[in-house]
Amino acid sequence: MTANPDALPLAGPAPVSVQTSRGIFQCAVAGEGPAILAIHGGMGGHDQSWLLARALASTLGDKRVVAVSRPGYLGSRLELGASPDEQADLYRELLDALGISNVAVVAVSAGGPSALQFAARHPSRCRSLVLVSACTGRLQTPPDIAGRLRMMRHLARLPGLPRLLKWRAERNPQSGARRAIPDDALRERTLRHPEAGLLLRTLQSSVLEHLHARIPGTVNDIAQFAALEQLPAGTVSAPALVVHGRADDVVAFSHAENVCRAIPQAKLLALPDGGHVSLFTHLDAVRKAAEPFLDASAAASHPHRIRDLHEGNAAQS
Repeated sequence: MTANPDALPLAGPAPVSVQTSRGIFQCAVAGEGPAILAIHGGMGGHDQSWLLARALASTLGDKRVVAVSRPGYLGSRLELGASPDEQADLYRELLDALGISNVAVVAVSAGGPSALQFAARHPSRCRSLVLVSACTGRLQTPPDIAGRLRMMRHLARLPGLPRLLKWRAERNPQSGARRAIPDDALRERTLRHPEAGLLLRTLQSSVLEHLHARIPGTVNDIAQFAALEQLPAGTVSAPALVVHGRADDVVAFSHAENVCRAIPQAKLLALPDGGHVSLFTHLDAVRKAAEPFLDASAAASHPHRIRDLHEGNAAQS
């Protein structure tokens, strides 16, 4: 749990089981230094939380990463907490068990609601917040994604098939990338990028590893977000970075606009041609904006209201 994260495989360290009042919570922990709590999206788990932290920081050698498997994903049972507020309180228990006083919270996509709840409910534990392509309000799942989930549920029941599909995805990364990044030039540039390409390929492959154990949490997220009440973004006191692509067809750009209006200290990085995987297609721009929020001094370095909506022309360098 104290190894240098940069020396570990891209998929991250082996998970550990942490006892909480609600049961065993799974996470992967590595490194020393200012702590980052990384929260994955749909069809995720601790491995994808780790990838999120790896993507946002050019190096993790001086940071401690806590990469969670949210309830319903991998080794964390859904009974631990189905709602975003229950999950937020679970994160606090996890930090208590690990002896961590405060964290920079980073969340992607479906990790957004519980991250916002954590920042609002436990302000002394959250020194900064980074939301990437994040759901921050009521969300109806697009029909094509709901259809793919139904297909995944069937595939997960067939022994050996997910492993075969994982092998095929690794052999032909263009196939999965084409669905996530329809624009040919942007997709090719992303896959050729020495870091973004590897991160994206690893993410796509990871979904098919332990596929059956990623579905209960995803199904729960869809149900939770369809009935989501207004999240307490206005009570978030930590400085926040909100990263979102204007072309996101999974979580509309309006989510980013609304949460930025609500959070007193918020900065918006709007990516004009970015889709739902803007973290990878615009990795350099996102990383440059995010890294100051990951430091121990993040709160002190943003003492006043942050309102910078002029990042709209940012592009991958």
